[in-house]
Amino acid sequence: VQLQASGGGLVQAGDSLRLSCAASGRTFSISAMAWFRQAPGKEREFMATIRWDVGYTMYADSAKGRFTLSRDNAKNTLYLQMNSLKPEDTAVYYCAASTVGILTSANGYDYWGQGTLVTVSS
Repeated sequence: VQLQASGGGLVQAGDSLRLSCAASGRTFSISAMAWFRQAPGKEREFMATIRWDVGYTMYADSAKGRFTLSRDNAKNTLYLQMNSLKPEDTAVYYCAASTVGILTSANGYDYWGQGTLVTVSS
């Protein structure tokens, strides 16, 4: 499975961005997909995950109410709509795919995209 993340950029506080993650290859093996982020000097942080077949979602507390996860099964693409962005949301955002179900630990994900940088200025 290959994952291609896109959609990052430089925005101002309060703006919105939509990240995309296109999956290719053995996509039939994907059970769940997720977004993580990593800010400079910090560990990778779980943001949200979705069960690929039924669309069940889980969010980190920092994402609830501002971020929305969705998917397009036909396009094998995962989206993260981010609203009301804050400077503390600045990070590299990574998409990931699991073959064993929804997980909040990065260790459980088998495949990773290359990351897309989101910078939020104040």
